[in-house]
Amino acid sequence: MTDPFEIFLVATPGLEQPLLDEAIAAGFLTARLTDGGVSFQGTWDDVWRANLVLRGATRVLARIGSFMAFHLAQLDKRARKFPWGDVLRPDVPVRVEVATSKRSKIYHAGAATQRIEKALAEDHGITLSPDAPVAIKLRIDDNRVTISVDTSGESLHKRGHKEAVGKAPMRETLAALMLRACGYDGEEPVVDPMCGSGTFVIEAAEIATGLLPGRSRGFAFEQLATVDPARWTALRQTGTVRTTQHRFHGSDRDAGAIRMATDNAARAGVADITTFANLNANDLTRPDGPPGLVICNPPYGARIGNQKMLFGVYAGLGRMLADQFSGWRVAVVTSDPGLAQATRLPFKPKGPPIPHGGMKVWLFQTDPLP
Repeated sequence: MTDPFEIFLVATPGLEQPLLDEAIAAGFLTARLTDGGVSFQGTWDDVWRANLVLRGATRVLARIGSFMAFHLAQLDKRARKFPWGDVLRPDVPVRVEVATSKRSKIYHAGAATQRIEKALAEDHGITLSPDAPVAIKLRIDDNRVTISVDTSGESLHKRGHKEAVGKAPMRETLAALMLRACGYDGEEPVVDPMCGSGTFVIEAAEIATGLLPGRSRGFAFEQLATVDPARWTALRQTGTVRTTQHRFHGSDRDAGAIRMATDNAARAGVADITTFANLNANDLTRPDGPPGLVICNPPYGARIGNQKMLFGVYAGLGRMLADQFSGWRVAVVTSDPGLAQATRLPFKPKGPPIPHGGMKVWLFQTDPLP
């Protein structure tokens, strides 16, 4: 496959626009919003680069082909003729997943999966395994079968350097998109007064220094017939790390969380520009230097039992920010608009709901505080 094909970036629901903005900023200029994420035309080099440089994408899918099939026998016949060998290697096991089937006469996902698996094994000599490193994804819509390869493997939020996490951890991809939604571009300091394992702080520091999010991990596309090891090795070395004058601060009342955040920052290579302190949020003071962004993911909903105590926590957070952080923008993630209102901060209208930790949350933002 040398001609351009469709590359699909899986987005966190509710944050498709920040992912589109990131893709365009990264040079994928044909990117557009589509159902469930962002799509653009590109080559295998673009697949490799998207996995390496995009902070907000959950996965990168390569749409390697499609055909019409009105019944299972036709699906079987056309799957056997499909040029799987252009992309898949006979020595690398694969697994087959039917992502969706709608408006189609082929409505039985299990039967469709079996037909594809038989074609792969019987006509192309490809081994099947439920824990294979490469996944083939089928989307059947209006009788059109679209075949994609998941080129990422493990979800892209697994950067490869965050070993320690606390309860209800913020995924790196989600944190990156929320930072972008707040207008953060690496040119200002960031403070998280309830930092947990440090995701917002570390992600912001990496953005400021230009560290590539995929630098420490492997990808499923490295197991495909389309990879050029020499070109991929060269691409991995193209990132330019820059210095920043800003510092990135996290604090938490849980000493264990601070130890985790400190260790995670060291593994990520940003220990020299991050500071973590074991503090109650009410005791936080504004750091020296220019104003920037305060962003946090406080306890909410099912994450804590005493609802009355929660309102007190949010009220105290709001008082501290109003007293200490004049000129700073504030962003708060919560599942309960009433908790956001308890801060008495001048939040702008909330955006779309975002799935996180098994519930829907919103990102509440302010303009610079007076």
